[in-house]
Amino acid sequence: MLPNAVAKRRPWPPESFLDRDPGRRVAEGLRACGRTVHRVGDVLPADAQDIADEDRIAHGLDQSWVPISKDGRIESRDPEIRPVLEREAVLFHLDNQRLPGAERAGRFGAHRGAIHRAVARGGPAAHAVRRDRIERTRP
Repeated sequence: MLPNAVAKRRPWPPESFLDRDPGRRVAEGLRACGRTVHRVGDVLPADAQDIADEDRIAHGLDQSWVPISKDGRIESRDPEIRPVLEREAVLFHLDNQRLPGAERAGRFGAHRGAIHRAVARGGPAAHAVRRDRIERTRP
């Protein structure tokens, strides 16, 4: 159960915000599972090429969307993780950037229950989406 303050500002299940790197297959896979997905190229001009990573992440968080990235190094880059920490949000990233698109999508779909529970617990937090589980990696 979400705390009242969180429940008022976040739709349930949470909507996802995908940067360019996870790819269309991840978006399609999440949508096939019934999730609402916003791709950066659909909501920001010019595929957000001229917008800093941290500003893209902040934009998604300001909409109460859960950021999803293929890049596990995102959590170790201070400017990129700062919006997650400041907004006490939750971010998810893959533990392997080299996975084929279908497998990336499959991981997020297979762990959607665990992802929902992690979002309900709140943040700030970053979680790696692994083959067999999600794992909190920060803080």
